[in-house]
Amino acid sequence: MSDEPQPKKPRPGWASHEPQAADTPDDARDDTRTDEAALPRSDESDAESGGKDGTGSGTAGGSKTAGVSAKKAARDERRAALRARRTGWRRLVPTWRMVCGAFLVTALLVVGGFLLGYALVQIPAANALATQQANVYLYADGSVIARDGEVNRENVTLSQISEDAQHAILAAEDRDFYTESAVDPQAMIRGAWNTVTGKGKQSGSTITQQYVKNYYLRQEQTVTRKVKEFFIAIKLDRNQSKDEILEGYLNTSFFGRGAYGIQAAAHAYYDMDASELDAGRAAYLAALVNAPSQYDVVAHPENRALVENRWNYVLDGMVDEGWLDPAERARLTFPVPKRTTHSTGMSGQRGYIVNIVKQHLTANKIVDEASLDTGGYRITTTLEKDKQDAFVESVNDNLMDRLDKENRKVDTYVRAGGASIEPKTGKVVAMYNGIDYVKQYTPNATRRDFQVGSSFKPFVFAAAVENGSRTQDGRRITPGTRYNGDSERPVQGWAGPRYAPENEDHEDYGDITVSEATDKSVNAVYAQMAVDVGPDKVRETAVGLGLSPDTPDLDGAGPSIALGVANASVLDMTQAYASLANHGKHTPYTLVEKVTQNGRDVPLPERRTRQAVSREAADTTTSVLKGVVEKGTATAAQTSGRPAAGKTGTAEEDTAAWFAGYTPDLATVVAVMGQDPVTAGHKSLYGAMGLPRVNGGGAPAEIWGQYTRDALAGEPVSSFSLRLQPGAHESQPPAPDSSGGPSSSDDPSAPATDGSDDPGEGDTGSSTPDDDSSGSDTGSGDDGGAESEGQDSGGTGTGSPSGGQGGDTGDGGTGTGGEDTGGGATDDSNRDELPGPGGLSGALDGRRWD
Repeated sequence: MSDEPQPKKPRPGWASHEPQAADTPDDARDDTRTDEAALPRSDESDAESGGKDGTGSGTAGGSKTAGVSAKKAARDERRAALRARRTGWRRLVPTWRMVCGAFLVTALLVVGGFLLGYALVQIPAANALATQQANVYLYADGSVIARDGEVNRENVTLSQISEDAQHAILAAEDRDFYTESAVDPQAMIRGAWNTVTGKGKQSGSTITQQYVKNYYLRQEQTVTRKVKEFFIAIKLDRNQSKDEILEGYLNTSFFGRGAYGIQAAAHAYYDMDASELDAGRAAYLAALVNAPSQYDVVAHPENRALVENRWNYVLDGMVDEGWLDPAERARLTFPVPKRTTHSTGMSGQRGYIVNIVKQHLTANKIVDEASLDTGGYRITTTLEKDKQDAFVESVNDNLMDRLDKENRKVDTYVRAGGASIEPKTGKVVAMYNGIDYVKQYTPNATRRDFQVGSSFKPFVFAAAVENGSRTQDGRRITPGTRYNGDSERPVQGWAGPRYAPENEDHEDYGDITVSEATDKSVNAVYAQMAVDVGPDKVRETAVGLGLSPDTPDLDGAGPSIALGVANASVLDMTQAYASLANHGKHTPYTLVEKVTQNGRDVPLPERRTRQAVSREAADTTTSVLKGVVEKGTATAAQTSGRPAAGKTGTAEEDTAAWFAGYTPDLATVVAVMGQDPVTAGHKSLYGAMGLPRVNGGGAPAEIWGQYTRDALAGEPVSSFSLRLQPGAHESQPPAPDSSGGPSSSDDPSAPATDGSDDPGEGDTGSSTPDDDSSGSDTGSGDDGGAESEGQDSGGTGTGSPSGGQGGDTGDGGTGTGGEDTGGGATDDSNRDELPGPGGLSGALDGRRWD
């Protein structure tokens, strides 16, 4: 030990009071402390030696304090040594403690972020685009008429998609769909890497994620959307089955050609349902999902090789997964899609049909308008494609192709409307509404703004028979009842203003039977008959047979109701004539056979058939209307080649011409109308098609004949089975004062003088009710009622198809008609005319059908 005196160790709590020089730098002070701290072991040894030899003054407490100081000094020494070693670049390298800490913090952040995101992100409502569907309108055979709606999509269930189509989609997009989780992080990273490195834009998303993007989110490529997609996919996988997710994916994917969903795509490319897709076609549609616009080989033939590679990839994947037999795979050839499938837009007749069917659905409370707007309805109509096509062709052949719009301005006014109904079922099987919906929007089959003219007259006669009505002098009204047929003769028994209608060309017919007055459409006779029956009863009968009670100008018409001043629609008139064809039984017409939404049936209202008028009233009317086709104003309708009954009609000023007719199997009404294409005002059709005038026996009857022949082609010819009113064949003598009118009596219900014609007598109670066989069945009444083919007894009438007027049959005699003197008269009366020279093509002779 040194001889120098050693400094004493300071006691606890001691602090040096020696002042340090003010100018001593901090580094010096720090170095002094560092140097002092660097001598721990000397202090320890001093303490120990002092304790051993007893010369030190320390105690046990001092020894403990010295130990603590020594440890602190050791730590300080090690830290100083570490700082000395971590100089330069070494200071930038994290320590293992730093690495572990960072990993732990990151793990906590990831787990916390996942839990927070899972809690915050909820499964949202579907986006508007994903829920929009088209309504699909079908013919009765299931072929597509049209699709409406902004989005061409028709959702179908997984069971309505072929297994090949399901497997093809899985092979193309997600082969491990049924075994993997909702998300595939590795695929997502791989897809991102391939996109960044220029190997093509790849999402790396599973089918579940793609479905989430299609159905719940938007298509934009943002981090926010991808995060939402991730969490929603995980939640969705817990809430829905794999089948439900696959079904949703197949219904929301875009396949090009405006088709959303596999069903719309199957129709857009191959004109078939998704249930009919085979492996080859399904593989092509699956390939389209990757790049819909570029992979349409019809639109982009230059990409054919690329598309076939993708197609082969899909098929090979199906083989690898065991979904496709290798031998079948080897036989497959690339299924080139159709260049164009049939249009499902609104052009042609399609737009008319869609709008009319929509109105039918809402009017009958089958589907409300708001629900229709959401889409997703599959509506099978009663329309038959072959009959619909036949109607369009007949209108073109007999009317549209005969127009010369460049050289005849009147031809630009021509419009046509038509409808056809099965009498026994009330099903509308065909309609014609105009040349093209995108050119002429108004549907001519359902509009109610043209007079029906003399095609209304059968309702007057049916009402007379139904109500047992009598003439002013008390004679019961039958086909053989005689009336005064002079033109402009005031009607008798009418309390209203004087009414004296004109006949066609002011022709006077004198005493004429109801049958002949119907053949020649004599206005004077039917105006008087309307008064004899009562205009209100005529209206009631017309509405009962099928006219709408809201028909314009049907109410308050007085005697003019018989001349067809009402503005009924073609479809309403067809329904009424179908009731006559069905022996007076009225079945409300329907345009809809079946309605489904997303595979579920929508209930249809019950349609009840009721007896609108008695069978005798309807059948007797039919027997009279048969004469119109056989020898009256509608001989052109004989081109149908079938027994037919019907009535022509012409509106005032020749603004419309009608033919309404039926066979036992089909009722059809055709109207040709005149309308200014600019102002929409009604226009006369004088000179249209180069003819003096257009009347019901011309183009309307010709259209009717060709359509009926084609629509019923291949079906057996049916004859009318009629049960007539008692005394239908008996020709009654004229009124006592034939020059003064039917009767001087003002009471239309005045009884018969002999009492033998009571309406209740002569019912043919023993006749066969509804069979289609002909024959007669004599009743027990005084009038000897009979069921027959409806041929008039008491003589025959002859008419000239070229314009001669048929003569009065009389009792057992034969009358011949005079020459047509009409020419081109243009009065304002409601009228019909026999076919005049140049006004009828294709008319046959007046032979009868048995």
